[in-house]
Amino acid sequence: MLGKMMYKPLTISSLIAHAGHYHRTGEVVSVETTGGIERTNWGGIETNARRLASALERLGVGTGQRCATIAWNNRRHLEIYFGVAGAGLVCHTINPRLFPEQLIYIINHAEDRVLFFDKTFLPAVAGLRKELETVEHFVLMGPRDDEAIAQFDGLLFYDELLAAEGDDYVWPELDENMPSNLCYTSGTTGHPKGVEYTHRTTVLHTLGGNQPDGLNISARDTVMAVVPMFHVNAWGVPYIAAANGAKLVLPGPNLDGESLVRLIDDEKVTLALGVPTIWMGLLQALEKTGSKIESLKRTVVGGSALPKVMIPTFRDKYGVDLVHAWGMTETSPLGTMNQLLQKHDALSEEERQAIREGQGRPPYGVELRIVDDEGNVLPEDGETQGNLQIRGHWIIDTYFKADKSALTPDGWFDTGDVATIDPDGYMIIRDRSKDIIKSGGEWISTVELEDIAMTHPGVQQAAAIAARHPKWDERPVLVVIKRPGAEVTEDELLRHFEGKIAKWQIPDRAVFVESLPLGGTGKVLKNKLREEFGDILLEGAD
Repeated sequence: MLGKMMYKPLTISSLIAHAGHYHRTGEVVSVETTGGIERTNWGGIETNARRLASALERLGVGTGQRCATIAWNNRRHLEIYFGVAGAGLVCHTINPRLFPEQLIYIINHAEDRVLFFDKTFLPAVAGLRKELETVEHFVLMGPRDDEAIAQFDGLLFYDELLAAEGDDYVWPELDENMPSNLCYTSGTTGHPKGVEYTHRTTVLHTLGGNQPDGLNISARDTVMAVVPMFHVNAWGVPYIAAANGAKLVLPGPNLDGESLVRLIDDEKVTLALGVPTIWMGLLQALEKTGSKIESLKRTVVGGSALPKVMIPTFRDKYGVDLVHAWGMTETSPLGTMNQLLQKHDALSEEERQAIREGQGRPPYGVELRIVDDEGNVLPEDGETQGNLQIRGHWIIDTYFKADKSALTPDGWFDTGDVATIDPDGYMIIRDRSKDIIKSGGEWISTVELEDIAMTHPGVQQAAAIAARHPKWDERPVLVVIKRPGAEVTEDELLRHFEGKIAKWQIPDRAVFVESLPLGGTGKVLKNKLREEFGDILLEGAD
Protein backbone atom coordinates (compact mmCIF):
# COMPACT_ATOMS: atom_id res chain seq x y z
CA MET A 1 0.00 0.00 0.00
CA LEU A 2 1.55 3.32 -1.10
CA GLY A 3 -0.86 5.61 0.69
CA LYS A 4 -3.64 5.64 3.20
CA MET A 5 -6.49 7.92 4.27
CA MET A 6 -7.76 8.47 7.81
CA TYR A 7 -10.65 6.41 9.05
CA LYS A 8 -13.16 8.01 11.40
CA PRO A 9 -16.33 6.12 12.34
CA LEU A 10 -19.60 7.74 11.30
CA THR A 11 -21.21 8.39 14.68
CA ILE A 12 -24.07 10.56 15.94
CA SER A 13 -21.78 12.00 18.62
CA SER A 14 -19.58 13.39 15.83
CA LEU A 15 -22.57 15.43 14.58
CA ILE A 16 -23.28 17.10 17.91
CA ALA A 17 -19.56 17.51 18.67
CA HIS A 18 -19.22 19.40 15.38
CA ALA A 19 -22.24 21.57 16.16
CA GLY A 20 -21.00 22.27 19.69
CA HIS A 21 -17.55 23.29 18.49
CA TYR A 22 -18.09 25.11 15.20
CA HIS A 23 -21.67 26.36 15.67
CA ARG A 24 -21.74 26.76 19.44
CA THR A 25 -23.64 30.07 19.32
CA GLY A 26 -26.17 28.86 16.75
CA GLU A 27 -29.64 29.22 18.24
CA VAL A 28 -32.01 26.46 19.30
CA VAL A 29 -35.48 27.77 20.17
CA SER A 30 -37.76 25.48 22.14
CA VAL A 31 -41.46 25.88 22.96
CA GLU A 32 -41.82 24.17 26.31
CA THR A 33 -44.68 21.95 27.41
CA THR A 34 -45.71 24.74 29.79
CA GLY A 35 -46.06 27.10 26.82
CA GLY A 36 -43.05 29.34 27.41
CA ILE A 37 -40.16 29.72 24.98
CA GLU A 38 -36.63 28.72 25.97
CA ARG A 39 -33.56 29.81 24.03
CA THR A 40 -30.30 27.93 23.99
CA ASN A 41 -27.62 27.14 21.42
CA TRP A 42 -25.78 24.19 19.92
CA GLY A 43 -23.01 24.58 22.49
CA GLY A 44 -25.54 24.21 25.30
CA ILE A 45 -27.20 21.25 23.61
CA GLU A 46 -23.86 19.47 23.24
CA THR A 47 -22.89 20.10 26.89
CA ASN A 48 -26.23 18.84 28.18
CA ALA A 49 -26.09 15.81 25.87
CA ARG A 50 -22.73 14.84 27.41
CA ARG A 51 -24.12 15.39 30.93
CA LEU A 52 -27.05 13.13 30.08
CA ALA A 53 -24.70 10.45 28.75
CA SER A 54 -22.76 10.64 32.01
CA ALA A 55 -25.97 10.42 34.06
CA LEU A 56 -27.12 7.32 32.17
CA GLU A 57 -23.75 5.71 32.78
CA ARG A 58 -24.13 6.48 36.49
CA LEU A 59 -27.60 4.86 36.45
CA GLY A 60 -25.99 1.69 35.12
CA VAL A 61 -27.61 1.64 31.68
CA GLY A 62 -25.37 -0.58 29.56
CA THR A 63 -24.11 -0.28 26.00
CA GLY A 64 -26.78 -1.09 23.41
CA GLN A 65 -29.70 -0.88 25.85
CA ARG A 66 -32.79 1.08 24.90
CA CYS A 67 -33.93 4.41 26.39
CA ALA A 68 -37.45 5.39 25.36
CA THR A 69 -39.02 8.83 24.93
CA ILE A 70 -42.66 9.92 24.94
CA ALA A 71 -42.24 13.61 24.28
CA TRP A 72 -42.93 16.65 22.14
CA ASN A 73 -40.43 18.53 19.98
CA ASN A 74 -38.43 20.45 22.56
CA ARG A 75 -34.92 21.16 23.82
CA ARG A 76 -34.69 18.25 26.26
CA HIS A 77 -35.87 15.79 23.61
CA LEU A 78 -33.14 17.08 21.30
CA GLU A 79 -30.51 16.54 24.01
CA ILE A 80 -31.80 12.98 24.54
CA TYR A 81 -31.40 12.30 20.81
CA PHE A 82 -27.67 12.98 21.03
CA GLY A 83 -26.90 12.03 24.63
CA VAL A 84 -28.42 8.54 24.43
CA ALA A 85 -26.95 7.54 21.06
CA GLY A 86 -23.64 9.25 21.77
CA ALA A 87 -23.22 7.14 24.90
CA GLY A 88 -23.57 3.93 22.89
CA LEU A 89 -27.22 3.42 23.89
CA VAL A 90 -30.31 3.30 21.67
CA CYS A 91 -32.81 6.17 21.56
CA HIS A 92 -36.30 4.68 21.18
CA THR A 93 -38.87 7.34 20.25
CA ILE A 94 -42.50 6.36 20.87
CA ASN A 95 -45.65 7.74 19.25
CA PRO A 96 -47.93 8.85 22.13
CA ARG A 97 -50.97 8.62 19.88
CA LEU A 98 -50.88 4.83 19.98
CA PHE A 99 -53.45 2.88 21.95
CA PRO A 100 -52.27 1.85 25.45
CA GLU A 101 -52.02 -1.84 24.50
CA GLN A 102 -49.72 -0.90 21.63
CA LEU A 103 -47.57 1.27 23.90
CA ILE A 104 -47.22 -1.58 26.39
CA TYR A 105 -46.29 -4.02 23.64
CA ILE A 106 -43.71 -1.69 22.09
CA ILE A 107 -41.97 -0.80 25.37
CA ASN A 108 -41.83 -4.43 26.50
CA HIS A 109 -40.72 -5.69 23.09
CA ALA A 110 -37.94 -3.09 22.99
CA GLU A 111 -36.96 -3.99 26.58
CA ASP A 112 -36.55 -0.30 27.38
CA ARG A 113 -34.52 0.38 30.54
CA VAL A 114 -35.29 4.10 30.83
CA LEU A 115 -38.45 6.02 29.91
CA PHE A 116 -38.20 9.79 29.44
CA PHE A 117 -41.50 11.65 29.16
CA ASP A 118 -43.00 15.15 29.12
CA LYS A 119 -45.42 16.09 31.89
CA THR A 120 -48.30 15.97 29.39
CA PHE A 121 -47.96 12.20 29.40
CA LEU A 122 -47.58 11.70 33.18
CA PRO A 123 -51.11 10.27 33.67
CA ALA A 124 -50.70 7.90 30.70
CA VAL A 125 -47.28 6.63 31.86
CA ALA A 126 -48.55 6.22 35.43
CA GLY A 127 -51.41 4.12 34.09
CA LEU A 128 -49.07 1.90 32.07
CA ARG A 129 -46.36 1.55 34.71
CA LYS A 130 -47.42 -1.81 36.18
CA GLU A 131 -47.48 -3.37 32.70
CA LEU A 132 -43.96 -2.29 31.76
CA GLU A 133 -41.69 -5.23 32.44
CA THR A 134 -38.19 -3.82 31.88
CA VAL A 135 -38.30 -0.09 32.64
CA GLU A 136 -36.19 0.66 35.73
CA HIS A 137 -36.00 4.45 35.54
CA PHE A 138 -38.88 6.83 34.82
CA VAL A 139 -37.60 10.34 34.07
CA LEU A 140 -39.86 13.40 33.90
CA MET A 141 -38.42 15.83 31.36
CA GLY A 142 -38.22 18.92 33.54
CA PRO A 143 -37.24 20.20 37.00
CA ARG A 144 -38.35 18.64 40.30
CA ASP A 145 -42.14 18.66 40.44
CA ASP A 146 -43.90 17.97 43.76
CA GLU A 147 -47.26 17.50 42.03
CA ALA A 148 -45.75 14.81 39.83
CA ILE A 149 -44.08 13.11 42.80
CA ALA A 150 -47.47 12.80 44.46
CA GLN A 151 -48.76 10.90 41.43
CA PHE A 152 -45.68 8.82 40.64
CA ASP A 153 -43.51 7.19 43.29
CA GLY A 154 -39.78 6.95 42.53
CA LEU A 155 -39.85 9.48 39.72
CA LEU A 156 -36.54 10.94 38.51
CA PHE A 157 -36.19 14.43 37.09
CA TYR A 158 -34.23 15.24 33.95
CA ASP A 159 -32.90 18.57 35.16
CA GLU A 160 -31.66 17.08 38.44
CA LEU A 161 -29.90 14.23 36.64
CA LEU A 162 -27.96 16.70 34.49
CA ALA A 163 -27.21 19.10 37.34
CA ALA A 164 -25.44 16.30 39.23
CA GLU A 165 -22.94 15.78 36.38
CA GLY A 166 -19.86 17.74 35.39
CA ASP A 167 -18.75 18.88 31.95
CA ASP A 168 -15.84 16.46 31.61
CA TYR A 169 -17.63 13.54 29.93
CA VAL A 170 -15.84 12.49 26.73
CA TRP A 171 -17.79 10.84 23.92
CA PRO A 172 -16.69 7.19 23.66
CA GLU A 173 -15.26 5.71 20.47
CA LEU A 174 -18.06 3.62 18.97
CA ASP A 175 -18.36 1.16 16.12
CA GLU A 176 -20.36 2.95 13.43
CA ASN A 177 -22.44 -0.20 12.88
CA MET A 178 -23.74 -0.13 16.45
CA PRO A 179 -27.49 0.55 16.83
CA SER A 180 -28.38 4.15 17.61
CA ASN A 181 -32.14 4.59 17.24
CA LEU A 182 -35.28 2.48 17.32
CA CYS A 183 -38.65 3.40 15.79
CA TYR A 184 -41.74 1.21 15.50
CA THR A 185 -44.07 1.32 12.55
CA SER A 186 -47.77 0.54 12.86
CA GLY A 187 -48.19 0.53 9.09
CA THR A 188 -48.72 -3.22 9.02
CA THR A 189 -51.23 -5.73 10.30
CA GLY A 190 -50.57 -7.34 13.66
CA HIS A 191 -48.12 -5.95 16.19
CA PRO A 192 -46.00 -2.89 15.36
CA LYS A 193 -42.55 -3.71 13.99
CA GLY A 194 -39.30 -2.17 15.17
CA VAL A 195 -36.80 -0.58 12.80
CA GLU A 196 -33.35 -0.19 14.35
CA TYR A 197 -31.01 2.34 12.74
CA THR A 198 -27.25 2.41 13.20
CA HIS A 199 -24.84 5.32 13.62
CA ARG A 200 -23.60 4.69 10.08
CA THR A 201 -27.05 4.69 8.46
CA THR A 202 -28.10 7.79 10.41
CA VAL A 203 -25.02 9.78 9.43
CA LEU A 204 -25.27 8.67 5.79
CA HIS A 205 -28.94 9.70 5.81
CA THR A 206 -27.84 13.05 7.25
CA LEU A 207 -25.34 13.56 4.44
CA GLY A 208 -27.36 12.05 1.60
CA GLY A 209 -30.63 13.67 2.62
CA ASN A 210 -29.13 17.14 2.71
CA GLN A 211 -27.84 17.35 -0.84
CA PRO A 212 -28.79 20.48 -2.83
CA ASP A 213 -31.74 18.59 -4.33
CA GLY A 214 -32.57 17.14 -0.91
CA LEU A 215 -33.44 19.16 2.18
CA ASN A 216 -30.60 21.58 1.37
CA ILE A 217 -30.32 22.96 4.92
CA SER A 218 -27.44 25.36 5.57
CA ALA A 219 -26.08 27.43 8.46
CA ARG A 220 -28.00 30.37 7.01
CA ASP A 221 -31.37 28.64 7.52
CA THR A 222 -33.83 28.78 10.37
CA VAL A 223 -35.52 25.38 10.35
CA MET A 224 -38.80 24.56 12.08
CA ALA A 225 -39.38 20.83 12.54
CA VAL A 226 -43.14 20.48 12.85
CA VAL A 227 -42.93 16.77 12.01
CA PRO A 228 -42.87 15.08 15.44
CA MET A 229 -39.57 13.89 16.87
CA PHE A 230 -41.37 10.59 17.56
CA HIS A 231 -42.07 10.20 13.83
CA VAL A 232 -39.03 8.63 12.14
CA ASN A 233 -36.58 10.87 14.03
CA ALA A 234 -38.32 14.03 12.78
CA TRP A 235 -37.26 13.00 9.25
CA GLY A 236 -33.62 13.33 10.31
CA VAL A 237 -33.87 17.12 10.71
CA PRO A 238 -32.21 17.29 14.18
CA TYR A 239 -29.11 15.55 12.81
CA ILE A 240 -28.98 17.61 9.62
CA ALA A 241 -29.43 20.87 11.56
CA ALA A 242 -26.60 19.90 13.91
CA ALA A 243 -24.26 18.91 11.07
CA ASN A 244 -24.80 22.25 9.35
CA GLY A 245 -25.31 24.58 12.29
CA ALA A 246 -28.77 25.76 11.26
CA LYS A 247 -30.95 27.63 13.72
CA LEU A 248 -33.50 25.07 14.90
CA VAL A 249 -37.03 25.89 16.09
CA LEU A 250 -38.86 23.18 18.06
CA PRO A 251 -42.59 24.04 18.30
CA GLY A 252 -43.57 21.92 21.33
CA PRO A 253 -47.11 20.60 21.78
CA ASN A 254 -49.14 23.37 20.12
CA LEU A 255 -49.22 22.74 16.38
CA ASP A 256 -52.31 24.78 15.53
CA GLY A 257 -52.02 27.15 12.61
CA GLU A 258 -51.96 30.39 14.58
CA SER A 259 -49.20 29.16 16.93
CA LEU A 260 -47.07 28.14 13.95
CA VAL A 261 -47.66 31.45 12.16
CA ARG A 262 -46.42 33.32 15.23
CA LEU A 263 -43.31 31.14 15.43
CA ILE A 264 -42.55 31.58 11.74
CA ASP A 265 -42.87 35.35 11.97
CA ASP A 266 -41.15 35.80 15.34
CA GLU A 267 -38.19 33.47 14.61
CA LYS A 268 -37.89 34.29 10.89
CA VAL A 269 -38.25 30.63 9.88
CA THR A 270 -36.99 29.94 6.35
CA LEU A 271 -37.80 26.21 6.08
CA ALA A 272 -40.57 24.20 7.77
CA LEU A 273 -41.34 20.49 7.53
CA GLY A 274 -44.55 18.60 8.30
CA VAL A 275 -47.55 16.62 7.07
CA PRO A 276 -50.25 18.13 4.80
CA THR A 277 -52.81 18.60 7.60
CA ILE A 278 -50.38 20.94 9.37
CA TRP A 279 -50.08 23.14 6.30
CA MET A 280 -53.82 23.17 5.68
CA GLY A 281 -54.22 24.53 9.21
CA LEU A 282 -51.47 27.05 8.53
CA LEU A 283 -53.22 28.33 5.40
CA GLN A 284 -56.43 28.85 7.39
CA ALA A 285 -54.51 30.73 10.07
CA LEU A 286 -52.85 32.94 7.45
CA GLU A 287 -56.26 33.94 6.12
CA LYS A 288 -57.38 34.75 9.66
CA THR A 289 -54.29 36.63 10.83
CA GLY A 290 -53.33 38.34 7.60
CA SER A 291 -49.68 37.32 8.00
CA LYS A 292 -47.64 36.94 4.82
CA ILE A 293 -44.96 34.73 6.48
CA GLU A 294 -42.38 36.70 4.53
CA SER A 295 -39.37 34.81 5.93
CA LEU A 296 -40.60 31.36 4.88
CA LYS A 297 -39.07 30.22 1.60
CA ARG A 298 -39.58 26.45 1.55
CA THR A 299 -41.92 23.88 3.04
CA VAL A 300 -41.29 20.13 2.84
CA VAL A 301 -44.42 17.99 2.93
CA GLY A 302 -44.57 14.24 3.49
CA GLY A 303 -46.38 11.58 5.46
CA SER A 304 -49.46 11.45 3.21
CA ALA A 305 -50.66 12.58 -0.19
CA LEU A 306 -50.41 16.28 -0.92
CA PRO A 307 -53.60 18.20 -1.88
CA LYS A 308 -52.86 19.57 -5.33
CA VAL A 309 -54.18 23.04 -4.57
CA MET A 310 -51.59 23.61 -1.86
CA ILE A 311 -48.61 24.04 -4.21
CA PRO A 312 -49.97 27.04 -6.19
CA THR A 313 -51.56 28.55 -3.07
CA PHE A 314 -48.28 28.62 -1.16
CA ARG A 315 -46.36 29.76 -4.26
CA ASP A 316 -48.68 32.46 -5.58
CA LYS A 317 -50.01 33.94 -2.32
CA TYR A 318 -46.97 33.62 -0.06
CA GLY A 319 -43.93 32.99 -2.26
CA VAL A 320 -43.25 29.63 -0.58
CA ASP A 321 -41.88 26.66 -2.53
CA LEU A 322 -43.74 23.56 -1.38
CA VAL A 323 -41.65 20.41 -1.90
CA HIS A 324 -43.16 16.92 -1.86
CA ALA A 325 -41.14 14.10 -0.23
CA TRP A 326 -41.74 10.39 0.34
CA GLY A 327 -40.36 7.83 2.74
CA MET A 328 -41.14 5.26 5.41
CA THR A 329 -39.94 4.27 8.86
CA GLU A 330 -38.07 1.48 7.09
CA THR A 331 -36.23 4.03 4.90
CA SER A 332 -34.97 6.36 7.69
CA PRO A 333 -37.21 7.93 6.09
CA LEU A 334 -36.01 9.83 3.01
CA GLY A 335 -36.71 7.91 -0.20
CA THR A 336 -37.48 10.70 -2.66
CA MET A 337 -37.60 14.49 -2.88
CA ASN A 338 -39.42 16.33 -5.63
CA GLN A 339 -36.97 18.88 -6.97
CA LEU A 340 -37.05 19.86 -10.63
CA LEU A 341 -34.28 19.35 -13.18
CA GLN A 342 -32.67 22.06 -15.29
CA LYS A 343 -34.54 20.92 -18.40
CA HIS A 344 -37.86 21.56 -16.65
CA ASP A 345 -37.21 25.32 -16.83
CA ALA A 346 -38.46 25.17 -20.42
CA LEU A 347 -41.84 23.80 -19.37
CA SER A 348 -44.97 25.80 -18.67
CA GLU A 349 -46.03 26.48 -15.08
CA GLU A 350 -48.81 23.92 -15.45
CA GLU A 351 -46.38 21.25 -16.69
CA ARG A 352 -43.96 21.92 -13.84
CA GLN A 353 -46.87 21.82 -11.39
CA ALA A 354 -47.86 18.36 -12.66
CA ILE A 355 -44.34 17.08 -11.97
CA ARG A 356 -44.25 18.62 -8.49
CA GLU A 357 -47.46 16.82 -7.49
CA GLY A 358 -45.65 13.46 -7.50
CA GLN A 359 -43.30 12.12 -4.83
CA GLY A 360 -40.09 12.96 -6.70
CA ARG A 361 -36.79 11.20 -7.36
CA PRO A 362 -34.30 9.43 -5.09
CA PRO A 363 -31.14 11.14 -3.80
CA TYR A 364 -27.75 9.47 -4.07
CA GLY A 365 -27.74 6.54 -1.64
CA VAL A 366 -31.16 5.23 -2.65
CA GLU A 367 -32.35 3.13 -5.60
CA LEU A 368 -35.95 2.47 -6.64
CA ARG A 369 -37.56 -0.06 -8.94
CA ILE A 370 -41.02 -1.39 -9.73
CA VAL A 371 -41.83 -5.08 -10.22
CA ASP A 372 -44.85 -7.17 -11.06
CA ASP A 373 -46.37 -9.71 -8.69
CA GLU A 374 -43.87 -12.35 -9.86
CA GLY A 375 -40.91 -10.07 -9.13
CA ASN A 376 -40.10 -9.21 -12.74
CA VAL A 377 -38.62 -5.73 -13.10
CA LEU A 378 -40.94 -3.38 -15.01
CA PRO A 379 -40.02 -0.48 -17.33
CA GLU A 380 -39.55 3.02 -15.92
CA ASP A 381 -41.65 4.76 -18.53
CA GLY A 382 -43.90 6.84 -16.29
CA GLU A 383 -46.93 4.77 -17.24
CA THR A 384 -46.33 1.16 -16.20
CA GLN A 385 -47.49 0.54 -12.64
CA GLY A 386 -45.80 -1.95 -10.32
CA ASN A 387 -44.93 -2.80 -6.76
CA LEU A 388 -42.48 -0.20 -5.46
CA GLN A 389 -39.23 -1.53 -4.01
CA ILE A 390 -36.22 0.28 -2.57
CA ARG A 391 -32.65 -0.37 -1.46
CA GLY A 392 -29.80 1.81 -0.27
CA HIS A 393 -27.43 2.92 2.46
CA TRP A 394 -30.17 3.75 5.00
CA ILE A 395 -32.83 1.16 4.15
CA ILE A 396 -33.95 -1.64 6.49
CA ASP A 397 -32.58 -5.16 6.20
CA THR A 398 -34.23 -6.95 9.14
CA TYR A 399 -36.89 -5.81 11.62
CA PHE A 400 -35.87 -5.58 15.28
CA LYS A 401 -35.78 -9.09 16.83
CA ALA A 402 -37.08 -10.67 13.61
CA ASP A 403 -35.93 -14.14 12.61
CA LYS A 404 -35.52 -13.42 8.92
CA SER A 405 -34.66 -10.58 6.57
CA ALA A 406 -37.35 -8.16 5.43
CA LEU A 407 -35.88 -8.11 1.93
CA THR A 408 -36.64 -9.92 -1.30
CA PRO A 409 -34.25 -12.74 -2.28
CA ASP A 410 -32.26 -10.27 -4.42
CA GLY A 411 -31.98 -7.66 -1.67
CA TRP A 412 -34.78 -5.11 -2.12
CA PHE A 413 -37.40 -3.90 0.38
CA ASP A 414 -41.00 -4.02 -0.83
CA THR A 415 -42.72 -0.83 0.29
CA GLY A 416 -46.29 -2.07 -0.09
CA ASP A 417 -47.05 0.75 -2.52
CA VAL A 418 -47.92 0.62 -6.20
CA ALA A 419 -46.14 3.28 -8.23
CA THR A 420 -44.83 4.46 -11.57
CA ILE A 421 -41.28 5.68 -12.25
CA ASP A 422 -40.36 7.78 -15.28
CA PRO A 423 -37.03 7.77 -17.17
CA ASP A 424 -35.68 10.59 -14.97
CA GLY A 425 -36.46 8.63 -11.80
CA TYR A 426 -39.56 10.60 -10.79
CA MET A 427 -41.82 8.32 -8.79
CA ILE A 428 -45.56 8.66 -8.25
CA ILE A 429 -47.51 6.52 -5.75
CA ARG A 430 -50.55 5.27 -7.66
CA ASP A 431 -52.18 3.02 -5.11
CA ARG A 432 -51.42 0.86 -2.09
CA SER A 433 -50.96 -2.84 -2.41
CA LYS A 434 -52.42 -3.03 1.07
CA ASP A 435 -55.51 -1.18 2.17
CA ILE A 436 -54.10 0.52 5.24
CA ILE A 437 -55.60 3.95 5.86
CA LYS A 438 -53.34 6.97 6.33
CA SER A 439 -55.08 9.70 8.28
CA GLY A 440 -53.19 12.91 8.97
CA GLY A 441 -49.88 11.14 8.39
CA GLU A 442 -50.70 8.25 10.77
CA TRP A 443 -51.57 4.69 9.79
CA ILE A 444 -54.86 2.98 10.69
CA SER A 445 -55.12 -0.78 10.17
CA THR A 446 -58.26 -1.86 8.29
CA VAL A 447 -57.84 -5.41 9.63
CA GLU A 448 -58.01 -4.17 13.22
CA LEU A 449 -61.13 -2.10 12.50
CA GLU A 450 -62.82 -5.05 10.84
CA ASP A 451 -61.94 -7.37 13.72
CA ILE A 452 -63.53 -5.00 16.24
CA ALA A 453 -66.63 -4.52 14.10
CA MET A 454 -67.07 -8.28 13.81
CA THR A 455 -67.20 -8.60 17.62
CA HIS A 456 -70.51 -6.71 17.61
CA PRO A 457 -73.39 -9.22 17.80
CA GLY A 458 -75.32 -7.38 15.10
CA VAL A 459 -72.56 -7.52 12.46
CA GLN A 460 -72.25 -10.37 9.99
CA GLN A 461 -69.45 -9.00 7.79
CA ALA A 462 -67.50 -5.75 7.66
CA ALA A 463 -64.95 -4.07 5.42
CA ALA A 464 -63.02 -0.92 6.31
CA ILE A 465 -61.90 1.44 3.56
CA ALA A 466 -60.15 4.78 3.25
CA ALA A 467 -62.54 7.58 2.34
CA ARG A 468 -61.29 10.96 1.21
CA HIS A 469 -61.45 13.71 3.83
CA PRO A 470 -61.07 17.48 3.37
CA LYS A 471 -58.77 17.87 6.41
CA TRP A 472 -57.16 14.51 7.26
CA ASP A 473 -56.61 13.30 3.67
CA GLU A 474 -58.18 9.93 4.53
CA ARG A 475 -60.52 8.71 7.24
CA PRO A 476 -61.90 5.20 7.87
CA VAL A 477 -65.39 4.22 6.79
CA LEU A 478 -67.01 0.87 7.61
CA VAL A 479 -69.14 -0.97 5.10
CA VAL A 480 -71.22 -3.51 6.99
CA ILE A 481 -73.65 -6.38 6.46
CA LYS A 482 -76.02 -6.82 9.43
CA ARG A 483 -76.87 -10.18 10.87
CA PRO A 484 -80.39 -11.28 9.89
CA GLY A 485 -82.90 -9.63 12.21
CA ALA A 486 -80.32 -7.34 13.85
CA GLU A 487 -81.38 -3.75 14.57
CA VAL A 488 -77.91 -2.22 15.06
CA THR A 489 -77.64 1.49 14.22
CA GLU A 490 -74.66 3.45 12.91
CA ASP A 491 -74.16 5.34 16.19
CA GLU A 492 -74.35 2.15 18.22
CA LEU A 493 -71.76 0.43 16.04
CA LEU A 494 -69.31 3.35 16.21
CA ARG A 495 -69.70 3.49 20.01
CA HIS A 496 -68.72 -0.18 20.02
CA PHE A 497 -65.16 0.93 19.13
CA GLU A 498 -64.76 3.11 22.21
CA GLY A 499 -62.18 1.75 24.62
CA LYS A 500 -60.97 -0.81 22.07
CA ILE A 501 -58.86 1.50 19.92
CA ALA A 502 -57.51 5.05 20.05
CA LYS A 503 -60.26 7.64 19.55
CA TRP A 504 -58.69 9.10 16.42
CA GLN A 505 -58.75 5.65 14.79
CA ILE A 506 -62.52 5.16 15.23
CA PRO A 507 -64.31 5.21 11.83
CA ASP A 508 -66.15 8.37 10.82
CA ARG A 509 -69.07 6.52 9.28
CA ALA A 510 -70.67 3.09 9.12
CA VAL A 511 -72.69 2.24 6.02
CA PHE A 512 -75.03 -0.76 5.91
CA VAL A 513 -75.33 -2.79 2.70
CA GLU A 514 -76.98 -6.02 1.59
CA SER A 515 -73.79 -7.55 0.16
CA LEU A 516 -70.08 -6.90 -0.40
CA PRO A 517 -68.37 -7.28 -3.79
CA LEU A 518 -66.16 -10.37 -3.82
CA GLY A 519 -63.33 -11.46 -6.09
CA GLY A 520 -62.66 -14.91 -7.46
CA THR A 521 -60.90 -16.05 -4.29
CA GLY A 522 -63.61 -14.74 -1.99
CA LYS A 523 -61.76 -11.58 -0.97
CA VAL A 524 -63.69 -8.32 -0.68
CA LEU A 525 -62.95 -6.00 -3.61
CA LYS A 526 -62.17 -2.85 -1.68
CA ASN A 527 -61.44 -0.89 -4.84
CA LYS A 528 -65.13 -1.31 -5.73
CA LEU A 529 -66.14 -0.11 -2.27
CA ARG A 530 -63.87 2.92 -2.59
CA GLU A 531 -65.46 3.74 -5.93
CA GLU A 532 -68.89 3.69 -4.29
CA PHE A 533 -68.15 5.18 -0.87
CA GLY A 534 -64.80 6.93 -1.25
CA ASP A 535 -66.38 10.41 -1.36
CA ILE A 536 -69.01 9.85 1.32
CA LEU A 537 -67.23 12.17 3.78
CA LEU A 538 -66.98 14.93 1.16
CA GLU A 539 -70.73 15.05 0.52
CA GLY A 540 -71.97 18.35 1.86
CA ALA A 541 -68.44 19.36 2.94
CA ASP A 542 -68.65 22.57 0.94
